[in-house]
Amino acid sequence: MSAITQTPTKSLMLFSGRAFPELADEIGGHLGVAPTPTSSYEFANGELYVRFEESVRGSDAFIVQSHTSPVNTWLMESLLMVDAAKRASAKRITVVAPFFPYARQDKKHRGREPISARLVADLFKTAGADRLMSVDLHTAQVQGFFDGPVDHLFAMDLLIDEVKRKWGDRDLTVVSPDSGRVRVSERWSDKLGGTPLAFIHKTRDITRPNEVVANRVVGEVKGRVCILVDDMIDTGGTITKAAETLFAEGAADVVIAATHGVLSGPAVDRLKNSRAAEVLITNTLPVPPERQFDKLTVLSIAPLLARAIKEVFEDGSVTSLFDGAS
Repeated sequence: MSAITQTPTKSLMLFSGRAFPELADEIGGHLGVAPTPTSSYEFANGELYVRFEESVRGSDAFIVQSHTSPVNTWLMESLLMVDAAKRASAKRITVVAPFFPYARQDKKHRGREPISARLVADLFKTAGADRLMSVDLHTAQVQGFFDGPVDHLFAMDLLIDEVKRKWGDRDLTVVSPDSGRVRVSERWSDKLGGTPLAFIHKTRDITRPNEVVANRVVGEVKGRVCILVDDMIDTGGTITKAAETLFAEGAADVVIAATHGVLSGPAVDRLKNSRAAEVLITNTLPVPPERQFDKLTVLSIAPLLARAIKEVFEDGSVTSLFDGAS
């Protein structure tokens, strides 16, 4: 009598770091999977400790962490969680980092600088990650830093649907805050039915982080509602100066749309006091109540992440979520 061979049942397990557990809970709600109970805390000297409270052997593990401030703490926690899952015999480990840490340091601007985004990718791989998932990487080349599959998700459709709902009856122009984001703005324009494009020519002093000098607008913005598109808002200096420049050129109104709301330091005051009518972001990073304000709209990225996780778990196509966008 021949032995019966059984195919092992695949098991999806979701894990959450402490930076933004609400996001993991929401993702789990869409997947019908509760995050696995985890003990995580700091010792007196600042060292971190992580332990999963359930067996993870043979599982398809998805470790969710939003790398908000303090970034280095949450990055280290992520690495420890990956190492713990690897040593506990998880079958596959996917790091879900909606906001990839150090992504802006993706090349050397001057001699004797690190390429920090590459180092972070190497750290995840060394810890035991098999796959990375992130949303709107600062530059696409970061995908090539990781030795393994990288699922690069896009929040564009989520943001565009909100723009259409609130501003679709106005004459729109999609504006890139600098020449480097023009390709993204072109995709926005296509999805908004071929709206006109503009960009702001600016200069940046590489020795002074978070400081930008906005110069002039290239494109027609007079009398139009300008959708100012960027991947993130950090201190808000770049985007609010760009909005001022658009109003100076005769824009009827400005809507700021960005995926990641870093909102460091003076960002909230700058955005609140700007003439922009609305600021649209997603919740790839937590926005605590004290950082929220009337004109801020925060859209949930959880449904998109849940769909992508489901596709990865079922060996489906993540690309299909974006109609082949790359």
